[in-house]
Amino acid sequence: MAKRKTSTQSNKTTKTPTKTSTTTTSKSTPTKRVVKKTKRVPDADMFKDVDYAHEQLDRLMFALESFREGDVSVRLAKERNDKFADLSEAYNTMVEMIGGVSTEVSRISKVGGIEGNLDARAEFKAASGVWKDLIDNINILIEAIAKPVLEVSRILNSIASGKLEDKFSLTVTGDFRAMADVINQTLDSLNIFAEQVTQVAREVGVEGKLGGQASVPNVSGTWKDLTDNVNQMASNLTAQVREIAGVTTSVANGDLSRKITEEGKGGEVLQLSTTINRMVDSLNIFAAEVTNVSREVGVEGNLGGQADVPDVAGIWKDLTDNVNIMASNLTNQVRDIANVATAVADGDLSQKITIDVKGEIAELKDTLNQMVDSLNIFASEVTRVSREVGTEGKLGVQAVVPNVAGTWKGLTDNVNTMAKNITDQWRAVGNVAIALSKGDLTQKVTLEVGGEIRTFADSINQMVDDLNVFAGEVTRVAREVGTEGKLGGQAQVPNVAGTWKDLTDNVNIMGNNLTAQVREIANVATAVANGDLSQKINIDVQGEIAELKDTINQMVDSLNIFSDEVTRV
Repeated sequence: MAKRKTSTQSNKTTKTPTKTSTTTTSKSTPTKRVVKKTKRVPDADMFKDVDYAHEQLDRLMFALESFREGDVSVRLAKERNDKFADLSEAYNTMVEMIGGVSTEVSRISKVGGIEGNLDARAEFKAASGVWKDLIDNINILIEAIAKPVLEVSRILNSIASGKLEDKFSLTVTGDFRAMADVINQTLDSLNIFAEQVTQVAREVGVEGKLGGQASVPNVSGTWKDLTDNVNQMASNLTAQVREIAGVTTSVANGDLSRKITEEGKGGEVLQLSTTINRMVDSLNIFAAEVTNVSREVGVEGNLGGQADVPDVAGIWKDLTDNVNIMASNLTNQVRDIANVATAVADGDLSQKITIDVKGEIAELKDTLNQMVDSLNIFASEVTRVSREVGTEGKLGVQAVVPNVAGTWKGLTDNVNTMAKNITDQWRAVGNVAIALSKGDLTQKVTLEVGGEIRTFADSINQMVDDLNVFAGEVTRVAREVGTEGKLGGQAQVPNVAGTWKDLTDNVNIMGNNLTAQVREIANVATAVANGDLSQKINIDVQGEIAELKDTINQMVDSLNIFSDEVTRV
């Protein structure tokens, strides 16, 4: 058996084509053996060819030993159509399966374990049974490891982004649970530390509350050192800032007697302390002269004053010169502005500020000059509106003052509102007057107005009411006397006076006179009709009524003569 195994050492790798078989080793040249298709060899005849049977068994043992040693590259050839061919097919299928699974496990190990792609999963579709279970178990293992790792990555990314509210929330056990607890405890410590540092930073750096200290309980090591360092920094900063603030507050309050203690300080804080102390000394000298110039210019009104600070150089000389330049410029500017303001106060809008200035003084100059321009336009427009409305009687005109705001716009709007109100009021009165002139007594002034205009509107409306009553009464009297023949009617117009009372009285006098005249004529006509020719019209009348009177009296005379002659005959 051993001798036969040795003779087949070169048959480590074989292929099983359909019609030919190839036996190779890593050192030999492949040889081909033709396999003819034959009928199935009965099982009883398999071992008749003892050498063939031993050779097949040796090859199978060699392949199995290679498999045991982890070599799945060996393949068994099928030389005859018998059970040995079936064993070769089964063996080859098995190692193909194992080789595929091994290759996929190697791939997923590289992709997931080396390249770090935790989303990758093992996949071998040809696997079944225990081999499929193996692939599935590998994927379960990858999933079980990937989820905590990805969760840790998510937490670390959140920490790196400054988001400390996330926690390790996966349900895990064993070492993963311990890792999750450590991570969550670290997050809790970071949250407390960040909150305390933020609080101290906010109180000291934003809110200006000095003396704040971070309080992070149950910490040690680096976290305690960080907390202590933050508190030490806040304490030192508090002391230094309070001292500097005390001196600067005194300077701000006008007390130049205090200075900062320079001992025990270093670095930029010492430089700042020394600078502030030198500033206090220079401010003491400078303040006296500035106060002097300010008092003369700003309080006493003595323009032209200058600061005199002897034996100064550098910035203090520049400051002194600048104060003097400022005082000189201010003097010239105020005097120029005062001249224009005086001219405006005197009603002279021809003056403007012409001095060459910059900055806010230039803005003030432009503002005052613009004010003069606006006043000129405003005065011109108000004059025009007043002339057109009040003198020329042009209603509906409006003042146009461009690019104005505030009080000037308010004044312009008020003038336009006044002109509009006057226009509306006079047009309303004019409409009523036109209606009256056309005999239309239905129109009234309906504007919502007040004051004297209200009184005027009420008077016009009262006049319309009186005219309506008067017209109604005159119409009634005229109808009764002239149409219905009812003599003696009188117009009744209550609460009238002046011309309206005179008109009413005249209508009534006319009615009385007409009644008396008609009744006198009627009496004479009735007497004549009754054969009484002794009556004549005696009422005192004029005009056509007098002619009618004379005609009727002449008729009576003629009838008397005719009667006498008829009687005589």
